[in-house]
Amino acid sequence: MIAGAGLGGLAAAGCLLKAGFDVEIFEQAPQLGEVGAGIQLSANAMHVMNHLGIGDEISALSVRPAEYVFRLHDSGEIIDRFELSEEHLKLHKAPYNQVHRADLHATLARAVLKLNKDLVHLNKKATGYTETSREVELHFEDGSSSRGDLLIGADGVKSVIRDQVAGAVKTIYTGDSAWRLTVPKQKLPPNFMEEVMSVWMGPGKHSVSYWIRGGDLLNFVGAVETPIAREESWTAKFPWEDLKADFEGWHEDIQTIINLVDKDECYRWALYRRPTIENWSSKRVTILGDAAHATLPYLAQGAAMAVEDGAILSRALEQNRDIADALQLYQRNRTDRTARVVNTSDANRKRFHLDSVEQIRKSFTNRDEGADRNGWLYSYNPLTVELK
Repeated sequence: MIAGAGLGGLAAAGCLLKAGFDVEIFEQAPQLGEVGAGIQLSANAMHVMNHLGIGDEISALSVRPAEYVFRLHDSGEIIDRFELSEEHLKLHKAPYNQVHRADLHATLARAVLKLNKDLVHLNKKATGYTETSREVELHFEDGSSSRGDLLIGADGVKSVIRDQVAGAVKTIYTGDSAWRLTVPKQKLPPNFMEEVMSVWMGPGKHSVSYWIRGGDLLNFVGAVETPIAREESWTAKFPWEDLKADFEGWHEDIQTIINLVDKDECYRWALYRRPTIENWSSKRVTILGDAAHATLPYLAQGAAMAVEDGAILSRALEQNRDIADALQLYQRNRTDRTARVVNTSDANRKRFHLDSVEQIRKSFTNRDEGADRNGWLYSYNPLTVELK
């Protein structure tokens, strides 16, 4: 049983079904779907999409950025860059795709439902579970329950499964909130921006912009320091005037994006940090994705880690008939890597928000960002990495 039909839950279901396991997903929403905008899938996640038979379909909906480019917020000066696209594919044997989150979720859902059309049960909000030596029973808000051999909590940052497995995790407001918005290409000036992954850095804030939906839509995320904590919500709207004020004095390209956005569609979510946890599992219950290792959006790897989790968990269960042993193998092979991603994301927040241009430049001196990420992050293949 899987609690949650987000990207992590669906990816895990797909891998488990392909491996021959019986799977059911219980989703609290009344229908399948995703909110949000752009998402990035580097090779480490695309290996799994290819394994599920949807790599080409996702690529057709995506943009493969030529480069990762780091710029100063006001002048636009490029202070670092590394190749993606063809170089990424050559090095890692899978592409780097930028895709709309809703498109990715819909594609993944279709693929999984083809394997089992009765897989997903909607309007099933999990409230907790009861575990015995023989089975686990998942309880729902409507008073019903379901039994199975194994429960996987893929129920997000506010996971009730995690809280029962590992204890409640303290949430710490980072002091940041992130704007997210999109602008159709036809609204932008001709040749407005190359197909690159562009990070703009400045005192107390940074922004990220890149193309999705085959280059028809520009995705923009702007992380700003906001002293007042708000609700942790993907769907909270804020006034366009606040967005405009947050990026006053930034480069004209950023001003163009902000000026052309739909002023009634400016979303901002408060960013909270959660300490990494060491124990993810009991004998018949485990967690994955944001439930296990919620990650700030400063490395573009949150979804990729959830996808990797699903593949590694499936392999661990294939290799071990004993579920408890399999779950220990799974978490043993995921805790260090996901903690490194969480910590690197935290560190990037500090680098991208340094107080002066000189400090930002210095943070990139004697550092090869591309070599670093290619060396440990993008090169990981969850389908072939040795499980220890």
